[in-house]
Amino acid sequence: MFDHEKLDVYQLELEFVSWVTPLLHRIRAEAPGFHREICDQLDRASLSALLNTAEGNGKRQGRQRAKFFDDARGSAVECAACLDALVAKKLAGPEQVREGKERLLRIVSMLTKLVQRFDEKGGVREEEAQY
Repeated sequence: MFDHEKLDVYQLELEFVSWVTPLLHRIRAEAPGFHREICDQLDRASLSALLNTAEGNGKRQGRQRAKFFDDARGSAVECAACLDALVAKKLAGPEQVREGKERLLRIVSMLTKLVQRFDEKGGVREEEAQY
């Protein structure tokens, strides 16, 4: 098992990717062409959050780790905005995105704590990172 796989936030990000994939497939099937930009952006942002968390956890210096976790946090917030845009464009209803937004809120909160931990201290041993 890789170290990033031990992070709760990484596991939540994986769950979000699993949750959002069927939504993207449904929207792509129901609104051919109209959905392209928002669905592609949501797909990329969800993967970006996951990948930045993994890469950040592999960095040795605290400030470098904080930067990747901050990038992951930005991508998670971007996912939330994409879900809002799906509702605004009437491609999904508020009830269809609620669970995803709740997951993203937890993810952003956990990443915020990781950014603060590694940015302020300049580095913490991996055993101390519980998020």
